[in-house]
Amino acid sequence: MHVSAPAEAPTAAVPTVEPHTADVALTVNGQLRRLRLDLRTSLLDALREHLHLTGTKKGCDHGQCGACTVLINGRRINSCLTLAVMHQDDDIVTIEGLGSPDALHPMQAAFVECDGFQCGYCTPGQICSAVGMLSEVKAGWPSHATADVASARIALTDAEIRERMSGNICRCAAYPNIVAAIRDVAEGGRQ
Repeated sequence: MHVSAPAEAPTAAVPTVEPHTADVALTVNGQLRRLRLDLRTSLLDALREHLHLTGTKKGCDHGQCGACTVLINGRRINSCLTLAVMHQDDDIVTIEGLGSPDALHPMQAAFVECDGFQCGYCTPGQICSAVGMLSEVKAGWPSHATADVASARIALTDAEIRERMSGNICRCAAYPNIVAAIRDVAEGGRQ
């Protein structure tokens, strides 16, 4: 009687799929940066992992905390919710692009002066959001808290500031100091 060796199971070919990539040119903090990125790369990951601009923080990675807020063409946006390839012709400003240690942006200086931070993790997003928010107010864009949405001039009350900043969470609860810093800049206390 002849016993044959057990037949080996055929090995399935494992498909090797390369992620789709693209050459992307981003203008970040006034500087043109060229990257080769997977098309699925979020702007947040492009900034942090590829350009090493780690001031922009990854908090929830779901657009709920605001720690990743940057300015795109002067408007605030959660960088975790947008793809890097979507912003080739845009002007992207991160916290690093607002000011420097020797020449702070007025909002950065106000956050320091008013103790608008505790652990500091949310602070870059808070500052970028506050800068964008003041531009929205200046442009006359109403919020849910705006008393008269038809008015060309918006009264920047504490309630208005809190409503407009509600997309930025501070787990340390430095909110009164954040509002004070924003008010300081809005009222011209910092130039």
